[in-house]
Amino acid sequence: MTQNQRQQRILSWQQAAGDNVPAYQNASKLNLQSHKPRDKKLCATLEEAIRRSGLRDGMTISFHHAFRNGDLTLNLVMEAIASMGFKNLTLASSSLSDCHAPLIEHIRNNVVSRIYTSGLRGPLAEEISRGLLQTPVQIHSHGGRVHLVNSGELTIDVAFLGVPSCDPFGNANGYTGKACCGSLGYAKVDADAARQVVLLTEALLPYPHSPASLQQDRVDWIVQVDSVGDADKIGADATRMTSNPRELLIARSAAEVITHSGYFKEGFSLQTGTGGASLAVTRFLEDKMRSRGITADFALGGITATMVDLHEKGLIKKLLDVQSFDRAAAASLARNADHIEISANQYANWGSKGASVDRLDVVVLSALEIDTRFNVNVLTGSDGVLRGASGGHCDTAVAAALSIIVAPLVRGRIPTLVDEVTTCVTPGSGIDILVTDHGIAVNPARPELAERLKEAGVPLVSIEWLRERATILTGPPQAIEFTDKVIAVVRYRDGSVIDLVHQIKE
Repeated sequence: MTQNQRQQRILSWQQAAGDNVPAYQNASKLNLQSHKPRDKKLCATLEEAIRRSGLRDGMTISFHHAFRNGDLTLNLVMEAIASMGFKNLTLASSSLSDCHAPLIEHIRNNVVSRIYTSGLRGPLAEEISRGLLQTPVQIHSHGGRVHLVNSGELTIDVAFLGVPSCDPFGNANGYTGKACCGSLGYAKVDADAARQVVLLTEALLPYPHSPASLQQDRVDWIVQVDSVGDADKIGADATRMTSNPRELLIARSAAEVITHSGYFKEGFSLQTGTGGASLAVTRFLEDKMRSRGITADFALGGITATMVDLHEKGLIKKLLDVQSFDRAAAASLARNADHIEISANQYANWGSKGASVDRLDVVVLSALEIDTRFNVNVLTGSDGVLRGASGGHCDTAVAAALSIIVAPLVRGRIPTLVDEVTTCVTPGSGIDILVTDHGIAVNPARPELAERLKEAGVPLVSIEWLRERATILTGPPQAIEFTDKVIAVVRYRDGSVIDLVHQIKE
């Protein structure tokens, strides 16, 4: 039977059956392999990758922040996008840092007109606080970002994801290559959700590259560039272990609180947030775990060298890593089967089928401000300027069995404990204990915690006593003046609006 006869027979059958499945129109299509380039995803330049992604004015582009302040990918892509003449884009980066100051000009030139992010720092944050962006920034938590994506509010058209290495088909991880950032927990969400995914990589490796954090069936285009990020800057500033005596004192007190809280028992779980005192808590827990013969089932969240050390000493059985906070954590993820990479969806999305934060016993978090109702501000400074991030703060605080805030009572001449926080990111209903260098206060909603600590001889004071103490040390704080213009909308983890940030009055 000839091909024409075969095709005619198929068409006759389709007409009789009412079947709409198309038949081959010509014999040449039977040899499809000859028309399929072997490395069809590879692009010679970043501009080619942008064109092939189908980017158009008004679309939404996304980035991940695994490199934190060492990120080079976002600025590289935005420079190319601006030079190509694109306008009115929505930028959806999982977080923004000091290094992203070049975005200021892109906003002024209307390349970027809207932003979704978990946080803002540095010159970009200062300019937005002064009214640079006409549309308010949408501030979400890490888990809340996934919810916004899944709900359809945040639709990612093109995700630009920087990775240290990948193969020509798009299999990539964050711990093979020079720029080892470790976990790609935030990039995983973008790779799954974006209509088009562009990988920027420093090195192309033989296929198949394994293990793959980002997999080939999620990747559309690949472009090799000189550098995607500086891994040495991941652990700078907020994620660096403190040597400050006051922060170490607070961390030691927090470890004492954990020990006598009723949650410090065999198989407990732990997360420590960014900030010197909160990260240092793990240092003081080691001796207490050894003396009591206690091991933790898992540590969660941003994983640090200290967490890796406790894991390798057998004190923490498994590490669930959504973001590696330093090179030691990235190296551990590469070699250790019990150091497990998880996505932001698995980490903290309240609408997922199973968020790891819901299995968390103890979380230790920092604060820029906390008020007498235990509401916490981790977003705006004492001057009203954006200088922080929602991150996983509200996700973990409400989900953990025990949430502890560690913070100095005053910073310089500025009180940390105030009557009303400037910006509420985490409601006080999710906070159990405040540990400061002047005393420990338990939320009145948790009387059983207060009773356990008192029985163990841990001295407690009321939040009101601490507030009076702060006032004695600093005097009444000067009120910040704002305009009527809203420059940021703070979203809770379920997408609801929990607060508004107004432009500061000069």
